[in-house]
Amino acid sequence: MRIATWNVNSLKVRLPHVLDWLAAEKPDALCLQELKMEDKAFPLEALQEAGYQAIFNGQKTYNGVAILSPQPLADPVRDIPGFEDAQKRIIAGTLGDVRIICGYFPNGQAVGSEKFEYKLRWLAALTEWVRAEMAVHPKLVLTGDFNIAPEDRDAHPDWKDEIHVSAPEREAFRALTELGLTDAFRLFEQEERSFSWWDYRMGAFRRNFGLRIDHLLVSEALTGASTACWVDKAPRKLERPSDHAPVVLDLAP
Repeated sequence: MRIATWNVNSLKVRLPHVLDWLAAEKPDALCLQELKMEDKAFPLEALQEAGYQAIFNGQKTYNGVAILSPQPLADPVRDIPGFEDAQKRIIAGTLGDVRIICGYFPNGQAVGSEKFEYKLRWLAALTEWVRAEMAVHPKLVLTGDFNIAPEDRDAHPDWKDEIHVSAPEREAFRALTELGLTDAFRLFEQEERSFSWWDYRMGAFRRNFGLRIDHLLVSEALTGASTACWVDKAPRKLERPSDHAPVVLDLAP
């Protein structure tokens, strides 16, 4: 099974890239973030023509998440149950016996800001819900744009901003792993300075000035089945790319 995550930073703009990537990589599930469109505008027909079904949770201009798959996704959940939030950041579904949770985690703006406090509240609510989901679904993948670089090696050494690398954010990431989730990317040897996001400005991609903030966390039942995990930089080299690259995980049957 191949599961991938990709913050497309506007599905309307990046739809041709997504369709080309689906045709080339043939994932069993592609989790998208930052759709930036309402559900009524979701390009379901174009995706169906490409052989993919979808569950999605969108809103106008901001946020929005989806999971695409050739197979039906069972038991969909939109938003964190019990957490009142107007922002559309969560979609979950079950593919075979694997529960997939796709999230667009809050950015946080700046450490100490109101948006940062919202980020921490959101992460705490997510953690408790994922704990409950894992009790029901031993095979679980939590994936998406976490907006957290969990270790120093996940940020360019010259990154000076506290956001994405602060102690509270990294502690929230650890709280998720302490549920019994493992960062699949770190199961395998990786190149130094492996990142998944690069700012559009200042030639950041060319200079590899980035962060690794897009993750696939797998439950213990899937850790041993993980055979490869990598960042696919090719879409970031296209014209009008997303500022994120897909991250891909392969699981043995």
